[in-house]
This record gives sequence, C-alpha cells and structure tokens, in this order.
Amino acid sequence: MTISTRSPNRRRRTAAALAAGAAFAIAAPLAATAPAVADANFPSTEGETSTASILDYADLVAELDKLERTSRFGLDVFTLAEAGTEVSTSEQGRDLYVATVGEGPEAVWLQGRIHGNEPYGAESLLAVLKELGTNGSPDWTLLRETYTFHVIPMYNPDGSELNIRHTILQDGSEKRIDLNRDWGVGKFEAVESEAFYEYWTMVDPAFAVDIHHQGLKREYGTGDDVTLSLGISLAPGGPTLPGVEGGAYDVLTRQMHVHVYDELAKAGYVNMDRYQVGGSLEIDIKGGVVSAMMLGLDHDGLNPEGHSNPAIFFETSGNTSDGSLGQKARGKSIKQNVLALQELLTGMATGEVQQEDPARWEEIPHAPVTGYQTDDGIIPASF
Repeated sequence: MTISTRSPNRRRRTAAALAAGAAFAIAAPLAATAPAVADANFPSTEGETSTASILDYADLVAELDKLERTSRFGLDVFTLAEAGTEVSTSEQGRDLYVATVGEGPEAVWLQGRIHGNEPYGAESLLAVLKELGTNGSPDWTLLRETYTFHVIPMYNPDGSELNIRHTILQDGSEKRIDLNRDWGVGKFEAVESEAFYEYWTMVDPAFAVDIHHQGLKREYGTGDDVTLSLGISLAPGGPTLPGVEGGAYDVLTRQMHVHVYDELAKAGYVNMDRYQVGGSLEIDIKGGVVSAMMLGLDHDGLNPEGHSNPAIFFETSGNTSDGSLGQKARGKSIKQNVLALQELLTGMATGEVQQEDPARWEEIPHAPVTGYQTDDGIIPASF
C-alpha cells in the first residue's frame, strides 16, 4: 500500500463558502427497545448475528488492499504512520487506516465504526470506496472531480475486535473510553483520538459524515419500524448551533438531511426519522468528535486558525452487542447507508442540497421536542 502523494488540503474557507458544503456528526446509540418486526421490504433485525460473519480488522486491511490494487481512479490506502501524525496506532498497537480518492479542491471526511459494536459503517464505506475507485459513471466522476475524499472505515479497530463500543486504555488502568466523546478540552485520553484529530487538522474538510448504529426504534405516531435515523450532534435551533459560523451550519445541516430524506423516501425499504434520545430530546453535545469539528476545537495548538466544518450522521438500526442486527437485514442495512451517502454527496456537488428548504427539517418524523440533552444535563426546549 502506498501513501497518497497529494498534499493535505490546508485552504481556509469563509463562513459563506462553508455554507455551500457540509456535514458530519456523532452520537451515542439509543438504548434498545423491545424487538421490532421489520417491514416486509426490510428483513427483521431480530435474532443473534454471529460475529464471525462481521468484517474484522484483518478483513478491513485485505479489502483496502484489494480496492487500491483494482482502482481505476487513483485510490490510495495508507496508515496514519505513513501520513506522518505524531501518534499513529490504536491503544493496542494496530495501524489506523485511511483511504483517499478524488482530485477535487474540497476535502470530505467520511468515517465509520467509531464504536466497535456498530459494524456496517465500515462495510458501507468500503462499498462507497469501491464505486469511487472504479465507477466511471457521470455521478461518480463528478464526485471525484469536485472532492477529495478522506475515508476512515474503521476508526476504532480495538473495539471492533473486542465487539464493544469503546476502546480500552493500555496504561494499566483498563479504562474504557468512548472515542465518540473524547475530542474535548481536558479529554483526548485515547491515542486514537490524538491520531485522528491531528489528521483532521491536516485535512481541513469542507464537511463530514459519520455512520453509526442505534437500538431498534419505532417511529413516533405510527409505530412503524425505523431503519435509519438522521442526526446532527449540535441540535438545529438549539442552544449552540445557531451561534456557530453565523448560523451557516444550522442551515446547511438541515438542508443536507432534508435532501437525504426526500431522496431515500423513494426507496421502498427505508423508513427514516430524526435521531432523538430519551423519546423526545435533541442531542446538543459539545464533547463529541463531530461536534468538536463544528466548533473548531483547537487541541494542543494544532488548529490555531480555528478551522471548523459542518457534519451530520446516520444511524442504522441494530448492533452486534445487543444481537439485533439480523443476518438477513445486512444487505439492506448497508445499502441504505450507501444510498444515503451517494445522494448526499451528489446533491452537495450539484448544489441541490444548498437549494433545499431548511425549514422542512421539521417535516422529518420526530417526537415533539421537550428539551436538549447536553454534556451537563437537560436544557428545556423553552430555553
């Protein structure tokens, strides 16, 4: 495997320019509810899923190598050690992998499996990488010409091998760290966080997307099974996001999800809602990775210019720890993520996303908002 010879994108953008491209986020999975019986067009996610059938770290390395060798369009695979970050391996010493593809002026950050028991982010991103590396159709060509993609299929290789949400510190404490809550002032306890944060400051993405899993969930008001939840880690209209970049991210992240909702609604097997916790709370966390991106966190002096970027996340139903993936649902669970990414990225590249009505965010099914779940507790919706 060879490291990309492209220099990291160091260009700084104005808030107005950033409002033309956006996305990435991170969130804790919902607690699993009672098992749901999936729609006939989406196989049931009930039942145990053998972890032997789930992509592991060795599989990831092999798949990335294959994608690089068979690429028609310059897909590069490398480790963070090759990229030159000061910290470059996981807590247990595994190499941290990135794949890049595209020659466009704007960098895009795509990330999966920051939680080890949420496997389909990795598989979804490998599928997207295959298309970016080999598909010569007009849509995929446009994406390569518009963007340079920085893809991290498996952010948390140690947790993935252990089939747990966290990584485990190797300092003798055996402390478990949620990598999705480890970018923040006084945090960065795990080496994975240090490594990927430094790489983020090298890339300066225009926007980012994070792929997660959640517990089994039913749609508010209908009781229908939800297959995909659409989320933003700093709630639109909430205590924080309207004050970031003059409100540009508050608008763009809504537009991104409105576009995804409209396009995926055409697929008969996808049922979407907005990501909420506790039944009716929007998340507004500042301690998450994608939240830190939107807030322009400067850790250890690596981001003195205060680069920030908007971000959204997708939540697929089921996870391996709860035994709620359902082997028969695997194909469509991955397919809905791939379709969501393809529609979002193409919509961003063509400008369709930026023309969406952000107010239609309220049309995406959700429970009436009663408050905001923050790092320090709940803030009532009437704040």
